[in-house]
Amino acid sequence: MSSKEFLEKLNKAIARELQVSIQYMWQHVSWKHPKKEIRDELKKIAIVEMRHAEDIAERLVELGGTPTTKPEEIKVGEEPAEMIERDVRDEEGAIKLYTEIIEDAEKLGDEATANLFKKILEEEKKHREYFMKALKQL
Repeated sequence: MSSKEFLEKLNKAIARELQVSIQYMWQHVSWKHPKKEIRDELKKIAIVEMRHAEDIAERLVELGGTPTTKPEEIKVGEEPAEMIERDVRDEEGAIKLYTEIIEDAEKLGDEATANLFKKILEEEKKHREYFMKALKQL
């Protein structure tokens, strides 16, 4: 893997983090279900995801890249179950991508990036678990 390809993967991670931070926040503001604790958690997770975007962007700049400002496609959804099902899939996509990035970073000898993504990966796994539990409550 070239360093250019690696930087492109980091930008894909940024675009994904931007997407879910907006998506989860818009789900929070448009939530119409009695389970208000899920609505509140969507807001908290959205903020965590924005911090991930910032952390990855800072690392990308350190590596000589330019962070994207364009999120992946945002899909808020209409009904709560549709929203949360989508969120589970998005978290699963992040887990797959971030596992690849960790492997690539380790092959390139980039421990700082590997460690950053290991930390983010653990948080993404917690988000997926939360969304899976929330889906059962709807």
